Amino acid sequence: MPIRSYIELLKMRIGVMIALSAVMGYCAIAHHFDPAAMAVLVIAMMLGSAAASVFNHWYDRDIDKLMIRTSKRPLAMDQLERPEWVLVIAAALLVAGVGLAWLAFNAMVALHLFLGVFFYAIVYTVWLKRRTWLNIVIGGAAGSFAVLAGAAAVDPDRLLLPVLLAVVLFLWTPSHFWALAIMIKDD
Repeated sequence: MPIRSYIELLKMRIGVMIALSAVMGYCAIAHHFDPAAMAVLVIAMMLGSAAASVFNHWYDRDIDKLMIRTSKRPLAMDQLERPEWVLVIAAALLVAGVGLAWLAFNAMVALHLFLGVFFYAIVYTVWLKRRTWLNIVIGGAAGSFAVLAGAAAVDPDRLLLPVLLAVVLFLWTPSHFWALAIMIKDD
């Protein structure tokens, strides 16, 4: 499988949005801007998001084949002889992201990053996506953890503003995805 296919598994656009959400959480309570800390935060969040995305590609490879929008994804096209090997990649990305968050910041950043990955990979992808149209409502919490992680990188004890921002993101997610779903309803 060419390198471009592996990069597609990472869903970099989603990773950028997750990292940007963490940056907003960071900026919401930071008194000064630390470019080095911000860069490490972005890298940790991108690693965590990539872990969740790789797992999502693996788990949904069967239903991805059925939709025009997703049918050209690498695992949907059976480009790997042993697709389960991407789970090793997902695990390595998760360990790297959570480990970096813990070492560079604190346990709360690592916990929020882990919970975001867990909600996207397990709660949304495995548990809800194939069972209910409400999947995006509860699954929307995955992105909200990025805001909390960003704020915790500055001060894990300041909660009010980060929680409010996380709630706004949580409430925005369903309307955003449902609007997209209406556009591609045939899929």
